Amino acid sequence: MEIVLRAVVMFGFLWLVTRAVGKRELGQLSAFELVLLVSMGDLVQQSVTQEDYSVTGGVLTVGTFALLSVGLSYLSWRFPRSRKVLEGRPAVLMRDGEPAEDVLAHERLTMTELQEAARKNGIRDLGEVELAVLENDGSISFFKAAS
Repeated sequence: MEIVLRAVVMFGFLWLVTRAVGKRELGQLSAFELVLLVSMGDLVQQSVTQEDYSVTGGVLTVGTFALLSVGLSYLSWRFPRSRKVLEGRPAVLMRDGEPAEDVLAHERLTMTELQEAARKNGIRDLGEVELAVLENDGSISFFKAAS
């Protein structure tokens, strides 16, 4: 039972960390950040199982994480108002070619990064953009003004 409680605590901690890090950062991990993430997984395993290398301990840990993930998904589906807390909500970065500076600052996103994302979507000039939205998964959706 102690392993299950430890798994619940670590799951909650990891959920809070991913929410605090922000959408954009999770959408674009550098090689170092990927190594750091893998290392964190090992550290989480050690803190949850506490030297318990049994199959039972592993099954309990993975099962608890899986059940909590499914539970959060169900809550988000069943109670739509909980979505903005559990998953976040999209943020409008630009409207009618004008950047929303306060939103960009809040999301820790620079104009250079926004321009780079626009170029990757085939947009040369940000003036062409009617709406740019930072999605929950860290990607940016661009909508061009009608020609």
